[in-house]
Amino acid sequence: MYAVVKTGGKQYRVTAGEKLKVEQLAADIGAEVVLDQVLFVANGEDVTMGTPLVTGAIVTAKVVGHGRGDKVRIFKMRRRKHYRKSQGHRQNFTEIEILGITG
Repeated sequence: MYAVVKTGGKQYRVTAGEKLKVEQLAADIGAEVVLDQVLFVANGEDVTMGTPLVTGAIVTAKVVGHGRGDKVRIFKMRRRKHYRKSQGHRQNFTEIEILGITG
């Protein structure tokens, strides 16, 4: 059984027992979160597709930890103009473990 959920502006294909890193959620470590924006649920041959969301379907997950991603370097330059700008960015993330899919 798997589902497609939307969180943090991105879509993820999830199964029970899977760990994944999503955009930062405001939840403590060890807390359970409910992902209620479920777009698609498949259980073998039984497939349910939402328009846009599947009614009554939820995905429960447990927060494993918080962290920051790898640094992304941004470098801007204009040739012959002596303009150079360097910047870095590290995105915050929350690691969650999928406990179950209902619906």
